[in-house]
Amino acid sequence: MNVTNYKRTEYNRPFIEQRADPYIYRHTDGSCYFTASVPEYDRIVLRKADTLAGLQDAEEKTLWTKHESGPQSLHIWAPEIHYLYGGWYIYYAAGDKDDEWAIRPYVLKCNGSDPMKDDWSEMGMIQAADDDPYSFHAFSLDATIFRQNETYYYIWAEKTGVGKQISNLYIARMESPVKLATAQVLLTTPDYDWERIGFWVNEGPDILEHGDKLFLTFSASETGIDYCVGMLYADKDADLLDPRSWTKLRYPVLRSDEDKGIYGPGHNCFVKADDGVTDLCIYHARPYDEIIGNPLYDPNRHAMVMRMEYDDQGFPVFAYEEDPLSCL
Repeated sequence: MNVTNYKRTEYNRPFIEQRADPYIYRHTDGSCYFTASVPEYDRIVLRKADTLAGLQDAEEKTLWTKHESGPQSLHIWAPEIHYLYGGWYIYYAAGDKDDEWAIRPYVLKCNGSDPMKDDWSEMGMIQAADDDPYSFHAFSLDATIFRQNETYYYIWAEKTGVGKQISNLYIARMESPVKLATAQVLLTTPDYDWERIGFWVNEGPDILEHGDKLFLTFSASETGIDYCVGMLYADKDADLLDPRSWTKLRYPVLRSDEDKGIYGPGHNCFVKADDGVTDLCIYHARPYDEIIGNPLYDPNRHAMVMRMEYDDQGFPVFAYEEDPLSCL
């Protein structure tokens, strides 16, 4: 479906069209970097701008293209760019033409200080900790990284079980940009009805820090109109590798809204607005619900934006914007 052939509302104006699983990283110099899944699932792209609004029209550069065969030859998904341990890295998932659902997490490293101009090298799969014989041996994707109390943590989705497997979220501490220091810890599994539509799925994690808490959002259910966003929270000084430190909300915090013309919101990230204070949620959604064929291959999941507000307990409030681009 062409992007013009849908019901336009005040709420569903895209930030960046046909870019799913959006991720924005704001560097210490204020520069904004944007990457996402492209509809062809065949490459990793990057944009840079001095402002968030500037990302809309910024030149998009292809940094890396899928292999012709074997691992990393299919389903190039959900890249995230991070600056950590003194260098630039991109974390992404990829499959294999000969085994299309053999999705695994991989790492690219920038060979210089400018991620837009310098070359990138493959670092292979992310490595599990030495005492972890279980991680990354099954369908694994959607890795995100955050830093808390001078420690880097890696959160990802991985399927478990037999037959129609279940996708859970796990966390571990990092040893280096390409290896974990601790064994996986289960954070959340699809417990509730809204996480079990089509597939039993928890995926697409990201972290928002506000006040004395960390909020972990994630996406649930299949990628059509039932796709939605759930949330866990923890005290930011708690032991984040102890699952008892995290509490999961009973209901989703963001879901489809027919009146506003927003369907299947999910796989979000958080970034500060240009004022350095306001928190923004960047997520993807479709502007229509009539999807022909497998929704995974429908190209019109657009990057959208909303401004975060907080209630009197300091919890984020997810509300669609009447003029979403005014947030930028």
